[in-house]
Amino acid sequence: MIHSAKVRALFVCCALALCFTGFSARLIQLQVAKHDEYATLAAEKHGTKYIEHAIRGVIVDVNQQTLADNDPVRTVVADGSLLTLPEEAAGVLAGPLGLDENELLAKLKSGRRYIVLKKEVPEATATVLDNRLAVRSIRGIVFEPGEERMYPNGAMACHVVGFMNSEHKGVQGIEAQEDQYLRGHDGYRFMERDRSGKELVEYGGAEHAPRDGYNVQLTIDLNLQNIVETELDVACKQYKPKKAIAILMRPQTGEILAMANRPNFDPNDIRTKPAPYIQAHEADMKNCAIMDMMEPGSTFKMVTAAAAFNEGKVTPDSIIFCENGAFNYGGRYLHDHHPYGDLSVQDILVKSSNIGAAKLAMGLGEQCFYGYIRGFGFGERTGIALPGEIQGLLYPPNRWSKLSITRIPMGQEVAVTPLQTITALCAIANGGHLMMPQIIHEITDSKGAVISTFPPVEVRRVISAATARKMTEALKGVVSPRGTAALARVSGFTVAGKTGTAEKIDPKGGYMAGKYIVSFCGFLPADDPAFVGLVMLDDAVAKSEENYGGQVAGPVFSRIGEKAARYLNLEPQPEVPAGSMVITEREHD
Repeated sequence: MIHSAKVRALFVCCALALCFTGFSARLIQLQVAKHDEYATLAAEKHGTKYIEHAIRGVIVDVNQQTLADNDPVRTVVADGSLLTLPEEAAGVLAGPLGLDENELLAKLKSGRRYIVLKKEVPEATATVLDNRLAVRSIRGIVFEPGEERMYPNGAMACHVVGFMNSEHKGVQGIEAQEDQYLRGHDGYRFMERDRSGKELVEYGGAEHAPRDGYNVQLTIDLNLQNIVETELDVACKQYKPKKAIAILMRPQTGEILAMANRPNFDPNDIRTKPAPYIQAHEADMKNCAIMDMMEPGSTFKMVTAAAAFNEGKVTPDSIIFCENGAFNYGGRYLHDHHPYGDLSVQDILVKSSNIGAAKLAMGLGEQCFYGYIRGFGFGERTGIALPGEIQGLLYPPNRWSKLSITRIPMGQEVAVTPLQTITALCAIANGGHLMMPQIIHEITDSKGAVISTFPPVEVRRVISAATARKMTEALKGVVSPRGTAALARVSGFTVAGKTGTAEKIDPKGGYMAGKYIVSFCGFLPADDPAFVGLVMLDDAVAKSEENYGGQVAGPVFSRIGEKAARYLNLEPQPEVPAGSMVITEREHD
């Protein structure tokens, strides 16, 4: 009997111990493991959840000059459960906020605890309204802090920077490309307000702090960008082209120093426009430097000559018979703008002979020539950190016609982007190394700590250093008094480069008579390049005898080059004797 009582007592004690252990475990779970969860639920029951928006990161140039920043603004919010005198509140707010008074009153009388009345209200306007509401003892209206995206330089570098739309999403440019870094992560908090709508800090609930967006520093130099855009505007005013493009690039690293397009837009204006307006003005927002493709014309001859030099097929002094200006191949005649007999390979570039370029490619063969075209980066995206880049158009040899081996060498039957063209010339200026274009220098957090860096990336070696030197010497001749780009010369510096005058393709087939894309791509100082520049004008309005790359785009490059050299504090070289003869070039069958 005694033994049975002891067993029952032990059983009861164990049961009580297990029970209290279970209660203790549950208590620990509720107060420790699930503290945040239940604190949040409690805050939701007794408070209001407010989103704390992360501050968007800024975009700056390589010298830390601001390209995109944030202006402080306010969001006007009403708490229907605390609101007093809604009719008077509607009368005070409607006019300054640009809202319909009746619609505003209906919102205020809805009784909801969180009613957004107006976003992006300027600080000054919010201050005035807050004072007016206080004077009339109107409670329940709160002005929450926020930011509005602003672009202090207006339209400058707009295609590179991009813009924020009305839904606070990045559109085009860096704003879109790096949106995941720029936008950060929003936080939240639960809080109580008193009868006047003021926050009761001591009753604050659960919260999660926001993580502000990262800052993006570009390789763009705003001073060089200003030089490029100013001269591009001058050219557009003079020639009224449908489009105009200019790029400056550092050949040794692939850094983009400036990139500009015309037409352009002011992101401060466009960001507030509705979607239909943005869609109607997409042409203005298109970064043609990476999103448009066109036949390159004679600038492509640098690829042809470089391939022939690198394969050892010719030397700069090798003589090619240029058929006195008319070459019958495959039953079709290929013409030069001037009739030439024997020309050295260097002079084929200097005088921009179509026939000479065709014969160089024929000596290489289709497969070999195609390999060099791909090697220089044509037919593939460059990899620049900007949205919307296209790869151009380059067919493999099995899709070439009988004439292709004579037409592609002078820049027909192939479509390229302006960025591909300047990147290819950078490979020559850089001793044969093809570099990936870079537009971002580094990404940092709000405290300045580096998140990501973007060192130079070599894609491949395209040609030997010796071939690059031969090409540089030949391209110097193009910018000499006897070359097609005499007007691209920059006083005090030796310039190397190539002109292009390509007939525009007719969508219905063939080419458009009298319509050209003129261009010049060059670098200086030729023997130790500080930058490579490209200028391209689409359908410039000029006299027929003047509508050539050397005479329209060349002078624009000259003005940009002179000012850029002065800004970069480059040491002038001995002056090259001036001449008067100007050679022109044009590609046609």
